[in-house]
Amino acid sequence: MKPPSEMKRELKENDTSPLYVGVKQVILDRIQSGAWPPKFRVPSENELVVELGVSKMTANRALRELANEGELVRIQGVGSFVAERKGYSALFEVRNIAEEIAERGHVHEASVIVLAQESASPEIADALELPIGAAVFHSLIVHSENGVPVQIEDRFVNPGAAPDYLEQNFGDMTPNAYLTMAAPLSGAEHVVEATMPRAWECKLLTILNTEPCLMIRRRTWSAKQVVSAARLVYPGHRYRLQAQSGKTFEE
Repeated sequence: MKPPSEMKRELKENDTSPLYVGVKQVILDRIQSGAWPPKFRVPSENELVVELGVSKMTANRALRELANEGELVRIQGVGSFVAERKGYSALFEVRNIAEEIAERGHVHEASVIVLAQESASPEIADALELPIGAAVFHSLIVHSENGVPVQIEDRFVNPGAAPDYLEQNFGDMTPNAYLTMAAPLSGAEHVVEATMPRAWECKLLTILNTEPCLMIRRRTWSAKQVVSAARLVYPGHRYRLQAQSGKTFEE
């Protein structure tokens, strides 16, 4: 932890903003520099009062807002700790989750729960633009990052677009990677929802049934043919979705 005099100096650099904003920035600077790594216990309200010369109300607001923004985790009676960084998934791109995890320097694992031919229900037939009862391929896979489940991929595939789908080893190659080769992507549709997990999803993701989840319903096309319809479920506290449009510029 920095000496009080140095922390006060940092706070003075923010004197054009409300004091609680300055306190937040001091804490964020320590987190972003790596001086306070994930799970590090940050100074308490009383410690911040002494070190930064602010009121307890100001310190409380700074810590509370940082917790609401996901930068800190506050545990009643214990203290505030630097939150672990969440993984993220590109929202409007159809990316390979194995590549996303590898880019973070982490290990991807896939557990195949279901890989079979089934008859299309009315909902699936509509999504794939096939007759009700038509043969479809179904895969249910749990993707993990460093041994922790981060996504359920529940996917239905049009056999006409990927006839060899059931013959693939999806422990080594993701469905996304295979379908990109078998039926090159020409378009995609995304629907994002907040949802509560079903009982079987809780077991696969090793979460409580009170854990909110993020869900993407994604359909993909190759030329004018629907290739697949997938339902992707992420534990809310382990993942975030990210989107960017247009160009960004640095001054």
